[in-house]
Amino acid sequence: MSERSPDIASGPDVPNTCQGSIKDVARLAGVSIATVSRCMNYPEKVSEKTRLKVQQAVVATGYSPNKLAQSFRRGKTNIVMVVLPSVGDPFFSAVMRGIRIAASAQGYSVIFEDTQFNEMTDDELGTVLVSNQVDGLILLASISPFGNEILSAKTKANLPVVIGCETVSPELSGFPSVHIDNVSAAREATKYLISQGHERIAMICGQASSLLTKDREDGYRIAMKESRLSIKDGWVINGDLSISGARKATRSLMSHVTRPTAIFCANDEMAIGCIHEIKSNGLRVPQDISVLGFDDIRYAEVTDPPLTTISQPAEEIGERAMYRLCRSLVTGHDDNAEAEIVPHKLVVRQSVARQSS
Repeated sequence: MSERSPDIASGPDVPNTCQGSIKDVARLAGVSIATVSRCMNYPEKVSEKTRLKVQQAVVATGYSPNKLAQSFRRGKTNIVMVVLPSVGDPFFSAVMRGIRIAASAQGYSVIFEDTQFNEMTDDELGTVLVSNQVDGLILLASISPFGNEILSAKTKANLPVVIGCETVSPELSGFPSVHIDNVSAAREATKYLISQGHERIAMICGQASSLLTKDREDGYRIAMKESRLSIKDGWVINGDLSISGARKATRSLMSHVTRPTAIFCANDEMAIGCIHEIKSNGLRVPQDISVLGFDDIRYAEVTDPPLTTISQPAEEIGERAMYRLCRSLVTGHDDNAEAEIVPHKLVVRQSVARQSS
């Protein structure tokens, strides 16, 4: 379940309107109008317990104060920025949906920066951070190693940052983060293929510079090593995390004299491209080659055949990341900067078949 602010029970004192007044908020929270105003304009001067009561009452009543006026008084924008690899990627669309739900509940607007699956450069990151046009930042995408110093320096100047989905580098380990255990998930996926009798297992991964891709490749290699299975030269190949990249990678894998009986793809879009390329070459999935994906995007269950994949709770990751950012925005810091690991699960459908001996 997602971490949500507790709901205030509805009752006769809860206004039956989507746009309550500041009086409604004060009555529902059990505080004075002056306290509500103080929470809005000078939250650091109010106890956390009172702030939470007022925030919950604001959500329950639908009260919408003049955010522009608040911005001038507090020097804040009530806007957070999300840096993501691709706004069109179905997985990140689901993460963004979770972020927007949580942001709306807490009175924040969201803008995004699309890196198009490239690292965000230090110049781009510096422009975002130095401009002070946002109150906080959620990173769903990789940044260049040179950007780490800029990010750390700006954080010291109290710009809250939360990292979501991406594995955190040692340099950024002081930031709160929300993600699955990618090594464990990839290991489980590979072990499942092995349990189905597959020994010749290839992997289509993403860019070598991505820590997330590295973790998924590590999980694959660990599982293969544990089962004493060899990985042939050219059987770990970059598919650029895209359908077209995966098709090209699949053609390369099928050109080997001894082709793999199963292909593990580091995301579902590549798995879809992989399946298409296999079938375009007159082969069948899963009878000739099994395919396993990662993410469980909304198209996974309607591919032909339906895709066996690793599911990660995208919307929940987005909500949790936003709520962690909100805690930092309210208190000025996150008391617990450790990674928050959310569970993954293997979803078995019809794209993997047992390999006959």
